[in-house]
Amino acid sequence: MAKGNNVAPHSPLERSTLASLDHKLAMAKRCSHEGVMAGAKAAIAAGVATAIPTLASVRMLPWAKANLNHTAQALIISTVAGAAYFIVADKTVLATARKNSFKQPTNP
Repeated sequence: MAKGNNVAPHSPLERSTLASLDHKLAMAKRCSHEGVMAGAKAAIAAGVATAIPTLASVRMLPWAKANLNHTAQALIISTVAGAAYFIVADKTVLATARKNSFKQPTNP
């Protein structure tokens, strides 16, 4: 940055070198990967936990048998799995970013 700015020479605004940008990109990729993996695990667990009672109720309850066709059953299960994925992935990404934001970068 130019010396005419109101930025101190060793301020965080001055430290945006190529290495630090690469480090930030690597941390963002790792953070998002952790979120995807946690979200996928949660979606699988929620899908199974929803599929069992949904399919069992269609076989046992007369109202569910009459009103829940295959499309409705799939919609119930996929909605719960999708919601679990996005909720857990978002919370994981935010928690990882928060944890990494408190780490002070080491200066060479």
